[in-house]
Amino acid sequence: MKHLYPNHRPTLLLIALLALPLALVGCKDKKASATTTSAGAVQQGQASSAQAPPATPAPATATPAAPAVPATEATAPAAPPAKFDAHSSAGKKGKGAKGKEAAAPKSAYRAGEDPDFAAKKGWPVKYPAPLPGSILPQKRIVAYYGNPLSKRMGALGEYQKDDMLQRLKREAAKWQAADPSHPVQPALHLIAVVAQGEPGKAGLYRMVMPDKIINDVYSWAKSINAVMFIDIQTGHDNIRNVLPRFEWILKNPDVHLGIDPEFNLIKSGKKPGTKIGTYDAADINYASNYLKELVKKYNLPPKVFIVHRFTRNGVTNSKNIQLRPEVQIVMNMDGWGAPWLKRDSYKDYVVAEPVEFTGFKLFYHNDTKKGDALLTPKEVLMLNPKPLYIQYQ
Repeated sequence: MKHLYPNHRPTLLLIALLALPLALVGCKDKKASATTTSAGAVQQGQASSAQAPPATPAPATATPAAPAVPATEATAPAAPPAKFDAHSSAGKKGKGAKGKEAAAPKSAYRAGEDPDFAAKKGWPVKYPAPLPGSILPQKRIVAYYGNPLSKRMGALGEYQKDDMLQRLKREAAKWQAADPSHPVQPALHLIAVVAQGEPGKAGLYRMVMPDKIINDVYSWAKSINAVMFIDIQTGHDNIRNVLPRFEWILKNPDVHLGIDPEFNLIKSGKKPGTKIGTYDAADINYASNYLKELVKKYNLPPKVFIVHRFTRNGVTNSKNIQLRPEVQIVMNMDGWGAPWLKRDSYKDYVVAEPVEFTGFKLFYHNDTKKGDALLTPKEVLMLNPKPLYIQYQ
């Protein structure tokens, strides 16, 4: 496996166990080559043998939550496997940006922007009428993604809390200015279950964050009237086993869900970071139905359900995904790369297979690492359909 970050040593682990939790060091580093991994898959290494402290109660500023999540296998995840570009082996291999654009037929629109193509594929989608309290489609969600224990897994953890929250507010203001017709709903998107490069004690290649970390991020979200997303990377665990662990936090009206097919590797049996995972419509329908039951059980407004995608096989049988009034499903284009690659992936994997709503991910570092400018709100809003969920990593 390539591009593992080698800067974890047993001494650092010992320090982490004796003092503060070991900082996560991982980022969504999708490289321009043959395979893919999406957000925070992590190599456990030595950390997997340590026991995490028991979950602590929520801070005073957060809604109290029952300690339903068991102790994790370690105090913190280690470094993630390498990431890949917006297309990977499931997309168009061996074509650079110039070759791709030169070969494309002339059009008044760039990839992902053509309203006729969108209409041909079935947009706008007929979905259940929004219930009271729905966020979509009236608003646009702008989220910071990551884990507070990692400076390299996403914007949520890259910056100190107060700085991070101010940065998120500034991004939200940009989107509000770009599209005044859609009020912006800020969000913190926490990777609460992190895929691992090693099996750990449970043998499941994933690590569940302690309740305290989750409650801390929840309190940060509430402090700026943001919503929160619990993001799950299952590794070799089953979403049917993992998801019920989070009822204690998902029962809050301002907490929503994200799942990452890239790191669901039960079918292949491969380690996270060595192969792109997948979710079938049946898995997505299970999670959607679970959220529906929570909405009914606790009399909640509809839940927003983010499904990351940037490959053809990342989601299979998408036509069989069930739409429910209690759950608003967003297919989020989750690949990094040059602007043309991102637009092309949005067209091929999101527009071409309509579900309900769409999202688009922007990478502060990986989208710009080869000299390209980060796409602006105005540029992203030229896509058709216009994404209603925007995620920054």
